[in-house]
Amino acid sequence: MTRRLLLTYLSIAALVLLCLEIPLGFVYSRAERDRMISAAQEEAASLSAFAELSLAAGREDEDLPRRVTECAGRIGGQIAVIDRSGSLIAASHPLSAREARELLGRPDVAAALNGTGSADVRTSRIGGMRYLSVAAPVGHATPPEAAVRISVPTDTVHGRVHRVWLLLVLAGLAVLAVVAGFAFAVARWAARPVHELQRATVRLADGSLPGPVTVTDGPPEIRSLAATFNQTAARLEHLLASQRAFAAEASHQLKTPLAALRLRLDNLEPAVAPSGRASLTAALTETDRLARLVEGLLAMAGPEERAVTRDVVDPERVCAERHRTWAPVFEQRQVLLVLAGERTGPVLALPGALEQILDNLLSNALSHSPPGSTVTIRLRGRHASERRRAAADGRASFVDLHVIDQGPGMTEEQRLRAFDRFWRAPGAPKGGTGLGLALVQRLAHAGGGHAALRAASPGGLDAVVSLPCAGPDRSLSPPSASLRQATARR
Repeated sequence: MTRRLLLTYLSIAALVLLCLEIPLGFVYSRAERDRMISAAQEEAASLSAFAELSLAAGREDEDLPRRVTECAGRIGGQIAVIDRSGSLIAASHPLSAREARELLGRPDVAAALNGTGSADVRTSRIGGMRYLSVAAPVGHATPPEAAVRISVPTDTVHGRVHRVWLLLVLAGLAVLAVVAGFAFAVARWAARPVHELQRATVRLADGSLPGPVTVTDGPPEIRSLAATFNQTAARLEHLLASQRAFAAEASHQLKTPLAALRLRLDNLEPAVAPSGRASLTAALTETDRLARLVEGLLAMAGPEERAVTRDVVDPERVCAERHRTWAPVFEQRQVLLVLAGERTGPVLALPGALEQILDNLLSNALSHSPPGSTVTIRLRGRHASERRRAAADGRASFVDLHVIDQGPGMTEEQRLRAFDRFWRAPGAPKGGTGLGLALVQRLAHAGGGHAALRAASPGGLDAVVSLPCAGPDRSLSPPSASLRQATARR
């Protein structure tokens, strides 16, 4: 906002300066030219009168050349007095007879000898230099017996005009510099309330609820916006507090009755007739499923109700630890759990989120993997070319976590719906809640990443979770020690 205000002030100042200085420069240029023409006309008229007196007194060879030379030196030009026959009467510089006759062909001299006016002004370029010439008739006879021609180079006038233009430009730049300093101070003052609101909004987006924003200066619109922001932040804080209280109360109020119900069903087992044991087993199964459903809902509410503060996590260590935990479970189901991958470096994730993501993905993979198949945990960093493209586009670099099974897989339509809450694929094993993949996606998004399901080759499902890198990417390096040790233990 400061830059926009500063640019606006400078644009207005520049427009005003242009509207003032450009006409001023043109007015000065025209005034200088008019002054030069007037001075040349006055000199021509004065010299014409003197030449008339000298010709009448017969002293054109004595006084007139001296007067012509003095006048030419004063004005810095050239003067010639020529009669109607082309004979040179007097000149401030040497002229040959041919050059004197050529003066008769000049439009200004011809006009003066014809007696069409008291003076004729012409502008010509001779030898690459521009000249202003003035010719005046000598005497009042018609036609006059001689003419005076004065030619003055215009470089001096142009030099003065150029200096004035340069001074106008420098003055304009100086004014713009002063306006820039003043405008910057005004823009900072005007944008200070907006910057305070921006900082409060950033803190709110990061999950730390700011206190009320105090805005006592600035435009009325900014003060109104600050008041609205304070109301919104207070309402959001109240909603989050209510949600946290609900999660805590639900955790206590639901877990205890479910545990008591499970205990009563277990104690009821000896008293149940053989014909009712199937119903009792179904009740126990549904109770366990309800308990897992409550745990899943509370887990999904966790990332929403707490501040989204990401930690730096080592995915290699987490994968190796979860491999050690789950390997015996897979072995009991006659499924091989393999850990492979590359050195990727740390990633950003919510505290404990990567462990929950792996647990849910491995649980799903185990429930869909037939005996004798293999489930693979693989870490993969982005290639150098992909990292360079991401850096050039201003995007973050990611580390991909794959959990690949050899189960029946899913169709494309099923993969698109798999992250919906409570959705379960047709033919899925009983006892699931339909919240596992939804929780994976929620945890990945909360950490700044994303999750996706792809078809594995030659069959099965490839669950991919991408998390942003937290430091220098070490992709495509040799496998880390944790991955090598975990692989060796297989």
